[in-house]
Amino acid sequence: MDIVYADNRIVVAVKPAGIISTEVPGGAPELLRAQLGTDCIRTVHRLDAQVSGLMVFARSAVAASLLSRQIREGIFHKAYLAVVHGAPPETGTLCDLLGRNRPRRYTFVAQTPGKGIREARLSYRVLDRREGYSLVSICLETGRTHQIRVQFASRGWHLVGDRKYGLGGEDIPIALWSRGLAFTHPETGAPLDFTLQPPRTEPWTWFDAALFSPEN
Repeated sequence: MDIVYADNRIVVAVKPAGIISTEVPGGAPELLRAQLGTDCIRTVHRLDAQVSGLMVFARSAVAASLLSRQIREGIFHKAYLAVVHGAPPETGTLCDLLGRNRPRRYTFVAQTPGKGIREARLSYRVLDRREGYSLVSICLETGRTHQIRVQFASRGWHLVGDRKYGLGGEDIPIALWSRGLAFTHPETGAPLDFTLQPPRTEPWTWFDAALFSPEN
């Protein structure tokens, strides 16, 4: 895994597609432990297995607890890029109730509150449009399973390459990239902000590279 930043309390790395972000054989924590020669790597947030991009991992139980607290308190910020079908309004906030069918590993939009139903919220901004597709910058405010994919798909703006919630028939990786993380260092208290452009492969090459700069 490509390491963007590391010290004795955290590691910021790029999770590749196909690697599970949690503690399973062959998952990201195991790979980082082998790569860094350390015993302690803990997952504090997740990315879907098919999705690539920035993740931060804790290198101690205390660091993991403090980062998890930041997530719960809403001061840990996560930003994404996606390419979707259609033309969402230029900016917007999506707020839904999401449920989870665990046997099918499927998330759905619920119409009424109930057991296991949780609020999901994100804001987005369209960066560009091209021939029926939109490049979207997303700020995730809650962290529900498959949240971005389901909230956009439920409005007809399916993510390109999404084989579970998408339109099907697209032989291309899912167009969702974890582009940015902003949080406070669990030991020093210093503010940290990491941004990384997606790889220049399809569908990201459909749009001008300048659109992926941190300013956007």
